[in-house]
Amino acid sequence: MGMFEGKKGLVLGVANDRSIAWAIARQIMEEGGICGFTHLPDRPDDDKQKNRRRVSKCTDEYPNSTKFLVPLDVQNDEQIADVMKLAHSELGSIDFLLHSIAFADRNDLTRDTIETSREGFKMAMEISAYSLIAVANAAKGYLSPKASIATMTYFGGEKCVPGYNVMGICKAALEAVVRYLAYDLGPKGVRVNALSAGPLKTLAGSAAGVGEMLHLYEHMAPLGRNVTHDEVGRVGAFLLSDMSDGITAEVLHVDGGYNAMGSPGRLIDAMQAQK
Repeated sequence: MGMFEGKKGLVLGVANDRSIAWAIARQIMEEGGICGFTHLPDRPDDDKQKNRRRVSKCTDEYPNSTKFLVPLDVQNDEQIADVMKLAHSELGSIDFLLHSIAFADRNDLTRDTIETSREGFKMAMEISAYSLIAVANAAKGYLSPKASIATMTYFGGEKCVPGYNVMGICKAALEAVVRYLAYDLGPKGVRVNALSAGPLKTLAGSAAGVGEMLHLYEHMAPLGRNVTHDEVGRVGAFLLSDMSDGITAEVLHVDGGYNAMGSPGRLIDAMQAQK
């Protein structure tokens, strides 16, 4: 019997088969869970529906575990409400909710943080941090008594990571949102946590310069390597399962221990060896 046998929930933010959200969802479904999915809306002039097609390639592999796949614009409260009503209709009570949504304009990501545009900052914060509040608020009436909500963050929300720029500020806000939502929903038995993964090759990661970070983590992390999609997927599923029922308001790192380092560690040896 799988860890998610009899459990049903909602997965927001799968972009393609390299998404962390997909790694988590796949683990959930292989453990017996049933999922409803959303995808980034396609442009009206996109006849090929590229966003939907990328996600449907994933969900089509699990036809018996996928209840629906619909577009969601988290800047639109009506759409959020409609998705939650659909989830309630198709799934009944929601046992788990994965929020894996973040966005910043590439122009703001690639410039120094001090030069972030006002409109770009507002948009990045709304989509990357406020959306968790909006989604949780819309879902709260449909959550089961022991439901779990999880979101995705990154170490750049705790420490300055050059190149992560405005998104680091958004992740810091998101982690604060996690703590306050955990307090608000705690009396209902609902838990809210964040998973902080090390760098992985994803669509979002490519915009944040993940290639350079992979090399850094490989040399600095205590494990001496990068983490994998499967490792992050298993921990994400754990946070959304009853196995973590005493954990809330936490940021759980899956980064090979990189976050614990106070010096470059073995990276110094590697640099000296290159001299």
